[in-house]
Amino acid sequence: MTGWILAALLAVAAVLFVVYLSMTAGRLDHLHRRIDASRATLDAQLLRRSAVCTELAASGLLDPAASLVLSSAAHEASQADLSDPDRMRAESDVTAALLAALEPDDVSELAEHPIGADLLDELDAACRRVQLSRRFHNDGVRACRQLRRQRIVRLFRLAGHTPWPHPWEMDDTPPPQLGVA
Repeated sequence: MTGWILAALLAVAAVLFVVYLSMTAGRLDHLHRRIDASRATLDAQLLRRSAVCTELAASGLLDPAASLVLSSAAHEASQADLSDPDRMRAESDVTAALLAALEPDDVSELAEHPIGADLLDELDAACRRVQLSRRFHNDGVRACRQLRRQRIVRLFRLAGHTPWPHPWEMDDTPPPQLGVA
């Protein structure tokens, strides 16, 4: 009789272990889908920021040198593929171009112009959305990496052939006077 009880307990333990593995694999799959979605959102927000930068550069409200630098950086960033490692550098260059083009006195002059005020509001919103999207993406990557480092996930290869997720590292600091205008 004790043999049957032991076999039943082993069967229950095996079923619980399989359920645990299934739940862990499901969570891992959910994290990978979350990373894919957040990466697409980040791409959309980066493209939106580049579009606003291009619009600001083409508005004629900035001096020609600042317009050229901003337009060039925005164009280079928007042409790069999201999976290209140079895209992070290009997006950081857009941030640097924004910091160089939008000096505090330039921002106050732009804020006095009706079109300039609208463009500054759009740019402020786009920069903040880029920051939020990047943080959300990196949080998903961090959680996925933490789960994938667990021994049981590695031992049973629960991640399958999914590539190792990478965080998105760039300088996304908006010009400090942008939100004040």
